[in-house]
Amino acid sequence: MSHPIPVTRHAVAFFFASVAALVAEPAGAADPGRTQMVIVSFDGAHDTRLWERSLEMGERTGARFTYFLSCTFLMSQEDRSAYRAPGEKAGRSNVGFGADRADVAIRLGHIWSAVQAGHEIANHGCGHFDGGTWSQTDWLDEFSQFDAALAGAWKANGLGDAEPAGWAAFAADGVKGFRAPYLSAGDGLSGALRTKGFAYDASTVSRGPAEPVLKDGVARFALPMIPEGPTARPVIAMDYNLFVRHSVGIETPDRRDAFRDRTLSAFRTALDSQYDGDRVPLQLGFHFVEMNGGAYWDALEIFLAETCSKPDVACVSHIEALSRFTRLTNRSLTPRF
Repeated sequence: MSHPIPVTRHAVAFFFASVAALVAEPAGAADPGRTQMVIVSFDGAHDTRLWERSLEMGERTGARFTYFLSCTFLMSQEDRSAYRAPGEKAGRSNVGFGADRADVAIRLGHIWSAVQAGHEIANHGCGHFDGGTWSQTDWLDEFSQFDAALAGAWKANGLGDAEPAGWAAFAADGVKGFRAPYLSAGDGLSGALRTKGFAYDASTVSRGPAEPVLKDGVARFALPMIPEGPTARPVIAMDYNLFVRHSVGIETPDRRDAFRDRTLSAFRTALDSQYDGDRVPLQLGFHFVEMNGGAYWDALEIFLAETCSKPDVACVSHIEALSRFTRLTNRSLTPRF
């Protein structure tokens, strides 16, 4: 079941919040001998067909991904009243819920397969609301609902006997990172992230590939602006932003091949500039939606197939990148106040 990003005021908010989030500057001491990391993430993590495609992509290329999960996809339509976003009525979600319990069951199997394969499951909130004005208490409530949904997902969907032996431990301590819906991170979020004990937040944007920085005790990863198209005009390295750039957010599948090739060229250029230079991690963001006929997923698949096997390249999740960064550079993250 497809849950496209709503082209509404929230989508507009996402676009402008992304631009407004230009807080992390490109950084990094020149060190071409160190590993070039490529970090690919998927927001939403709902469509079961794209779960299968991404897991196969990871197995084939050796890439390990971060799946930023929206917790309403762990709830069926009949159980939707179990979720209530801050300031909203119970049972509301901007991205919907699981179609039914059978749909959720398939998704739970994919999540567990991802964990077993070494991919990362991270927190994307629940109902994909713009939390830019939420208080710390609001965010902690959202996080609490995410935790409860993850921990109780098998039982809530009538699958208690099928819950894997390691699920409880994973639900209790396996989710280390967060990305805000629409990249909309207001004043209340920082304190909530610190209180909740997240290792990192991936809700900002940078003017080029950037190393993670430390703020309020939490590592901050930023999606970079990368040159794209005939004029090399910068765009956020995320499929939705490319979709808006290429076709003003209107599905244009007959131009899929052209959009795929432009995207692939942009990814290659962004990688080459780091691989042949400072080797700052390159981050690419995706959604579980095949926009413009699948142009962006197709470009990603080609890119990973030719990239992850390169010497000194590691296609890793955010949490693995954080571990590698501090270990391989033998230094702490740069504080940002």
